[in-house]
Amino acid sequence: MDVLTDLLHRARAQNALVRQLIQQPPWSVTFAEVPPLSVVAAIEGRSVVRLDDQAVPLDAGDIALISGVDEYTIADDPATPPQILIRGGRKYLPGSDEELCGDWALAPRTFGDGLPGATVMLRGAYELRGAVGGRVLELLPSLAVVPTGSRTRAALDLLTAEVGCDEPGQDAVLGRLLDLVLVLALRAWCARPEAGPAWYQAMADRAIGAALRRMHEDPARRWTVAGLAAAVGMSRASFAARFAALVGEPPLTYLTGWRMTLAADLLRDTDRTVAAVARGVGYEDAFAFSAAFKRAHGVSPSAWRRRTWAS
Repeated sequence: MDVLTDLLHRARAQNALVRQLIQQPPWSVTFAEVPPLSVVAAIEGRSVVRLDDQAVPLDAGDIALISGVDEYTIADDPATPPQILIRGGRKYLPGSDEELCGDWALAPRTFGDGLPGATVMLRGAYELRGAVGGRVLELLPSLAVVPTGSRTRAALDLLTAEVGCDEPGQDAVLGRLLDLVLVLALRAWCARPEAGPAWYQAMADRAIGAALRRMHEDPARRWTVAGLAAAVGMSRASFAARFAALVGEPPLTYLTGWRMTLAADLLRDTDRTVAAVARGVGYEDAFAFSAAFKRAHGVSPSAWRRRTWAS
């Protein structure tokens, strides 16, 4: 299993939200109290994403990945003043608690006026899980724009064709198509040498990519540098040097960091004992596990569990 697949599989929440906007300019919609990750795509016409002091244009087919923010605005033009605030699935006047009335729906999951010359936008939102979800968010700045490409455009066309339908299994179809759009957009973003994390670039290396896959497929195995090197057909010294150069840290440092991420979510999401969690991520000695966990997260495993269960 490659690193990106493992991250997305473990972080994925259910019931991803997908909505379509078909609105004639001028228009401006602000989304507040948003989930950790949003996917906004321009389907027809030009638009902008406004985030803090940024106003980034989107051409048809462009995808914006928005992460780790409380609020953002999509509009037809940077100069269009805010018109609608969406919070908790309800519409408000911006800067007011006055809820707007009236039916804005054109079809299931489709909103706007639907008039000729309208801009068409898609928006998907993800609730990501736990510490692994945090690692997904670390891949991105608060706003990452992926220009249109043949593969992303084809996936967006499929999602657009399905979003207005209301047939059995529709939420499952939309969730999987949104996943496809997200994965293709993340690939495109991370593949940029100046943007992607070191481990993403390292996956293209035959030996180091294979070592990363092995660690993610079986993180609890008692891996050693020598064992990983032998598994990918390299000497211990050459493997250790190449891994550190490409990934940015030694092999076992990377492995320990991933194990501590998995452990944090096991402590939060299960009632396993600390000793059982330790064994689940490759530690026979619960004391050694607790020391490693505290170095990574700043608190003991028990304190982490109490804090996350209380939140």
